[in-house]
Amino acid sequence: GPALILFTFFVVVPVFQAAYFSLYKWNGLGPLGNFRGLKNFVVLFKDAIFHKALTNNFIIMVVSLVVEIPLALYAALIICNKDFKLAVVFRTFFFLPYVLSEVISGLLWQFIYNPQYGLVKALYTFLAPDSPVPAMLANPATVLGAILVAIIWKYFGFHMSILIAGLQDIPEEVKEAAKIDGATEGQTTRKIVLPLLRPTLFISIFFSVVGSFQVFDVIWAMGKGDPVNSAETMVTYLYKFGLQRFNIGYGSAVAVTIFLLSLVFSIFYNRQQIG
Repeated sequence: GPALILFTFFVVVPVFQAAYFSLYKWNGLGPLGNFRGLKNFVVLFKDAIFHKALTNNFIIMVVSLVVEIPLALYAALIICNKDFKLAVVFRTFFFLPYVLSEVISGLLWQFIYNPQYGLVKALYTFLAPDSPVPAMLANPATVLGAILVAIIWKYFGFHMSILIAGLQDIPEEVKEAAKIDGATEGQTTRKIVLPLLRPTLFISIFFSVVGSFQVFDVIWAMGKGDPVNSAETMVTYLYKFGLQRFNIGYGSAVAVTIFLLSLVFSIFYNRQQIG
């Protein structure tokens, strides 16, 4: 009962309020009076900047699925190997970035990429002293790649911890039986461990996809989606064009779009799980 009341007031009611506000042109200060219907959504889907933001969100999602989760799985398999003596040290080392707040992580990587005194500057000075140091966060061609590195570094430990928990739930007797039957380490991993790890992998995929639609703090701290909107995401777009410009109705249309994308994926995910 109490949990349902809290969920209703803090989740369900705001969702319906955002859907209602999205039908108006409203600055958030006066009464709702300028009804626009679906015009906010029409303008939204015609906006080239929103197209760029949506594309960037899908790029983040693909990189998370293709790069981040496989790396996390590989690290989890190594750490869960009982012959690996430094498991606790490496687990703490990889999980530590996730403990940091998103804003601190973004500011840290902004410092690393600084072409005047950052780590990139030091590496270029050591490896190629005659080459100019690139301003990666100021170049539209490199800013998204630089942010993707920071995102992988930030959330790698989170997915690794989920997969470690899944690996620890797999009975050792099953793997021992496979070894007795003559299976190699690789065959045991492919034929025994990975199929049993499938539910945990789906959980990690779910968090990765939904999180890629909602990423904001790291990108905002590393440059607010600039230069020239080249690193824009849907949430930074919402903040700029909805809140900063006091266009709450238009921002609500963006929020509803993000919600619907997450909802569609959640429904598809649950059907796959049931199937």
